[in-house]
Amino acid sequence: MSDLILRPATAADSAALSHLSTESFVAAFGDMYNAQDLAAYLAETKSDAAIAAQIADPAGPIQLAERGGRLLGYCKLGLGCGWPEFARGGAAMELKQLYMDPAATGLGIGAMLMDWAMAELAARGADEVQLSVFSGNHGAQRFYARHGFEKIADITFRVGQQLDHEFLFARML
Repeated sequence: MSDLILRPATAADSAALSHLSTESFVAAFGDMYNAQDLAAYLAETKSDAAIAAQIADPAGPIQLAERGGRLLGYCKLGLGCGWPEFARGGAAMELKQLYMDPAATGLGIGAMLMDWAMAELAARGADEVQLSVFSGNHGAQRFYARHGFEKIADITFRVGQQLDHEFLFARML
């Protein structure tokens, strides 16, 4: 992985990040939703304009993983607490997204992005990190458990009219 580069997202990355974000979400979860709900969710959260706004938001840093100019994964943070009612620490922050190009899964890139996220959140004063994971995504749950996260609550995630059963995972720093 010596040729892998981790770097902050810039405005110039919005189209590539929109594409990867859309493709990875659809590959993992696309078959769970009706076409109308999925299209509305993707337009709202993963369009080029939505991603450009996310990149510009200093409260949600995004780190990219690329090799040879090709985007292979990304990690997005939330510097606030997504679920304050479940916070165990005094300064909980959120790992909002950690997605990979499906072809890059298993190459260690997710672990590198996770290491960046934990170091970045600790440097910003977090004492707890929260994240949500789909209840049926057992591979992601195992990945997060390997990185010290544990399930602390059942929560939901809305895509259009559908409300998904998710788990809130957290880790103290």
